[in-house]
Amino acid sequence: MKKSKNTPNLNRRNFLAGTASVAGLAATASVVPITFANANHTDGSKGLPDFINWKNRDALIVHSDKGIETHRSAIGEGLITPNANVYIRNNMPTMSDAQIGDRNNWKVSFEGVNNPKSFTLAELKAMGTTTIATVLQCSGNGRGFFEHGPSGSQWQTGAAACVFWTGIPVKTLVDACGGISSGANFMTSAGVDHEPTGLAPKDAMVERSVPKKVYEDALLAWDMNGVPLPNSHGGPLRMITPGYFGINNVKHLGKVAFTADESQVKFMKSSYRISPIGKKGSEYPTCWEMPVKSWITRPTDETGTVKAGKVQIVGVAFGGTRKVKSVKVSVDGGNKWQKAKFIGPDLGKFAWRQFVLETTLSAGTYNIASLASNGKDKQPELRMENRRGYAHNGWKDHSVNITVA
Repeated sequence: MKKSKNTPNLNRRNFLAGTASVAGLAATASVVPITFANANHTDGSKGLPDFINWKNRDALIVHSDKGIETHRSAIGEGLITPNANVYIRNNMPTMSDAQIGDRNNWKVSFEGVNNPKSFTLAELKAMGTTTIATVLQCSGNGRGFFEHGPSGSQWQTGAAACVFWTGIPVKTLVDACGGISSGANFMTSAGVDHEPTGLAPKDAMVERSVPKKVYEDALLAWDMNGVPLPNSHGGPLRMITPGYFGINNVKHLGKVAFTADESQVKFMKSSYRISPIGKKGSEYPTCWEMPVKSWITRPTDETGTVKAGKVQIVGVAFGGTRKVKSVKVSVDGGNKWQKAKFIGPDLGKFAWRQFVLETTLSAGTYNIASLASNGKDKQPELRMENRRGYAHNGWKDHSVNITVA
């Protein structure tokens, strides 16, 4: 796929419109050895790491043991991405069953509330339950389109999924703790997956602060698409921050605190910051809200030659923290646009919608693009250049070339 060379500079802010901040993806070396199963895969590529050998290898692209992408065409024909096809992005090694122990005895503490408490998973399940659908997206999704070669997994569209989460609303637990203490500005979530590594918490703890308001929509999840949350996706308990990039959906959750200031650990203070090429620092925006985005899932360059005549162009679109309102599709590289229609159920503003455009195509080559709007913001044409290739939602790079015969 050809990449656009007509890219904007960092001063172009249409990319950031409507968001408090944007996202980044830090590459952290694994601290334990990982082996790969099915090493002699039929196409000659690496098999899956042993800790996710239950996943669908044919649906996935293995970048590394901690960066595994879903093929564009393997998102599926339904709204919800099957667990076996969902991408993997880890900063710390996935905790094992032995390290987790009895899942029902897993504990999470609440601090920065009027009555601080700890809850076991069994207690959480007895207090209430709900299910929501959200887009889970790595903040580096789309990095593979950047021409300057930013470090990290070279994702294109596959570091994203739409998932049903079942758990308890954070608001329910805040109420059970007597409300939030005065002076709090952030909800800060901390995982415990660094503990088995023996590394210093300041360098290895995945702890993320988001604006306090996020707690009103947030969920502590113990189920993913109807099954107990897999270890590789943060089981037995994960923070879900709808509309926010994946790093804020902290895995192996051990603590939730309402704090006056942002966390000072590496993964908040210096990692996941968007900065100009050649620069870095904590003064740059951190990865919070996702921008509006869409892409084509069928047909794609993975599909091969398409038969001339009526063609169904299908894709997915989401609006970040706002409901996606509309999608347009172009078959000529963005010169002309046609309105697509949404199909399937509406699973709420934090889920993606499937869209379809039925058109007639004669023999030839076509560049197919999609452009989504959430009513306030729409996808820009071009990416905004930045050091680590974060939060890319430009429609031009995400277009696909197809051949019709």
